[in-house]
Amino acid sequence: MKTYVFEVEIEQDVDGRWGADVPLLPGCNAWGYTREEALEALQEVAQAFVEIMLEDGDSLPEEASLQRQYSAESTGSMTDKVTVTL
Repeated sequence: MKTYVFEVEIEQDVDGRWGADVPLLPGCNAWGYTREEALEALQEVAQAFVEIMLEDGDSLPEEASLQRQYSAESTGSMTDKVTVTL
């Protein structure tokens, strides 16, 4: 098995919902009514996204395997991580 760690950007919209996306995987995003819901949904989306990429013969960004420290940014958006194991 191989594990990939992707940085996630997450922020709360003006309507109160949370949006989360993986910048290294354009189009890989999800939302939820809570931060936790958004991250859980993104976990599932990222898993499927990576599996499809690999099935199609696409390569993953090298940065995907780097682990970093995640913290709040001054812009109000926050970073987190999502882990995909294949």
